[in-house]
Amino acid sequence: MKSKAMVLKEFMKPLEMEEFEIAPLEAGEVLIKIEAAGVCGSDVHMWKGEDPRTPLPIILGHEGVGRIQEIKGKKQTVYGEDLQVGDLVIWNRGVTCGQCFACKILKDPSLCKNRKVYGINQSSAVFPYLNGCYSEYIILNSNTDIFKVEDTVDPALLVSASCSGATIAHAFDMISSVLGDTVVIQGPGPLGVYAVAFAKSMGASEIIVIGGSKERLDLCTYFGATLVLDRHETNIQERNQMIMEKTRGIGADLVVEAVGTRGVAEEGLKLLRSGGTYLSTGYAQPAGEESIDFYRDIVSKNITVHGVWVSDTKHTKMAIDIVMKNKEHFAKLISHRFSLEEANQAIASMNAREALKAVLIPNRG
Repeated sequence: MKSKAMVLKEFMKPLEMEEFEIAPLEAGEVLIKIEAAGVCGSDVHMWKGEDPRTPLPIILGHEGVGRIQEIKGKKQTVYGEDLQVGDLVIWNRGVTCGQCFACKILKDPSLCKNRKVYGINQSSAVFPYLNGCYSEYIILNSNTDIFKVEDTVDPALLVSASCSGATIAHAFDMISSVLGDTVVIQGPGPLGVYAVAFAKSMGASEIIVIGGSKERLDLCTYFGATLVLDRHETNIQERNQMIMEKTRGIGADLVVEAVGTRGVAEEGLKLLRSGGTYLSTGYAQPAGEESIDFYRDIVSKNITVHGVWVSDTKHTKMAIDIVMKNKEHFAKLISHRFSLEEANQAIASMNAREALKAVLIPNRG
C-alpha cells in the first residue's frame, strides 16, 4: 500500500509529489487517511526556511483531521474510548517525551525539549516517513493524543483547532478571567479570530481588533469584535488615543499579540492599563528584536507579559470545544480549499495573504 505526499526538498522551491510505501505499523501506532489538512501561516515560514526547526526533506502540515484505516493493537482517545477503524479523528500535533524537566517537574509539556511535531520537525526521511499532513496518509505515533470527531462535522472545519485554536486556548488558559472586560487583539488572522472567540466566551464586553485587511476585520466583527481599527487608515498614535478614549484613559485590561512581526509588541504594551496582561502568541519563528522601554511600559505599570509557546492536549480540547459551539462562525474562517496536488498554490495563496485559511482536501475531486 502506498501514499502520495507533497514534499519540501529545498526552501523556497515548489513542493514535489512523492509516493511512499506505507510501513507496517508498530504497537500503538495508527494509520490515518487524511480528509483535511490545514495550510498554516507557519507552513509558509517553513517553506521559506525561516523556522530553525525545519528539517529537509519534510512533508509539511501539522493540522489534520482524518479517518482511521488501521490500528496496531489497542489505542484509546484521551477520554479512554476505544478507537476503531473508520473513526473520524483529530489529534494533538505535538508528541512529548513525558520524561524531561518540563514534562516531569514543570508539568508543562508544551515546553518539552524533545517534543516531536507532525509536519514541523519530523523529516520524511525518518521512519515511518509519513510524518506530515500534506499527504494521503499519516502514521501517528503510539503516544499521540487523539480525539474522536462527529461524523457529521466537515473535517475542514476543525483543522485550525489543532494549531491556531490550541495556541490561543493556551494563552487564555494562562489568565483566570478577563478583568475589566476590555481586550485588544493585534492581528485579524486565524490566531486573532480565535482570540475574539475566546475573549467573547469569557465575557469580554469590549473586543478591539487591529489589522490591515478589511475582509479579516469584518470576520472579526462577525465573531464578536466591538471595534476594528484598520492600521492602513490609522497610525499608532491615533489607535492609542481611540483605545484610551474607549477605556476612559485607563487602557486595555488584556492585549493579545497575534501577528508575530517586529514593532507589534512596542505598540501593544502601550495600550495596556496598569496591572494589565500582554499575551504574545504570534512568534512561531524569529522576527527580530523589539525596542521596549521596560521602565515606562512594564515595570512602572506592573505589566504581566506572557510568552505563549505552542500548546498541549488540554488546549487542543479547548479549541475543539469552541469550534463545535460555533460551527457556523468557524466555517467562514475557511476561505480556500485545494487538492493535495495543489499544495503549492495553497502555500502561494497564504503567502500572498489572499487566503485567510487554506485547507487541502486530498481526495478532492
